[in-house]
Amino acid sequence: MKVSIITITYNAENTIFNSLNSVFSQSHKNIEHIIVDGGSKDNTVKICKEFNHISKLISEPDKGVYDAFNKGLKLATGDIIGFLNADDVFFNENSVQEIANAFSNTETDIVYGNLDYVNKEGKVVRNWISKSYEKGLIKKAWMPAHPTFYCKKEVYDQLGGYNDGFKIAGDFELCLRFLEVNKVSSYYLNKKLVKMLVGGISNSGFKSKWTIYKEELRAFKINNIFINPLSFFLFKLKKIKQYIS
Repeated sequence: MKVSIITITYNAENTIFNSLNSVFSQSHKNIEHIIVDGGSKDNTVKICKEFNHISKLISEPDKGVYDAFNKGLKLATGDIIGFLNADDVFFNENSVQEIANAFSNTETDIVYGNLDYVNKEGKVVRNWISKSYEKGLIKKAWMPAHPTFYCKKEVYDQLGGYNDGFKIAGDFELCLRFLEVNKVSSYYLNKKLVKMLVGGISNSGFKSKWTIYKEELRAFKINNIFINPLSFFLFKLKKIKQYIS
């Protein structure tokens, strides 16, 4: 099974080596690693070129995260497609193989799992433990961890990629459209798959969280799903973050 992994980058010279090495070290070798760089001004592209496992690399300005994601989707030729951020790494060398096995052993179009949030020192500061999807769950402010989200290419070909009109919540809109609206089959792989570095755009304070909330409401609207804004807000408040002391 061929797995396309898309990594988008911009001035990521401090973290990109670990991310690339994480892909290079995977036991599953049928990997197409695609780098979509936003025109970095530092040594990001130079570091990328040092890895001979990279299948495709483009470096040019983009219109944002989801525009870059879509560029990667257009280049991808794998049976399944996932994303690994430039400052994230796989949980271990068997993560991609476990994802591929889940697709092979189940009749599903989407696989997702758990992840650890880590700080710059590599210490785990929070666990993201997911659950099996049930209809209506996204209305309760749930979504799978995007860095663990793998989907068959044929689903993207049929339903389209990311809505680049969103700044932060485009992955929420895509999950809503795939899982809730189009009822794409999914499988929860109850294993840690990714170590995600804290401090990204979606974790950068109240302003970004308010933007996410407003964009999530817009995602429901454009997908013709009624949601009570107050109830949804309360569900978001009730989400328990599991921190490790």
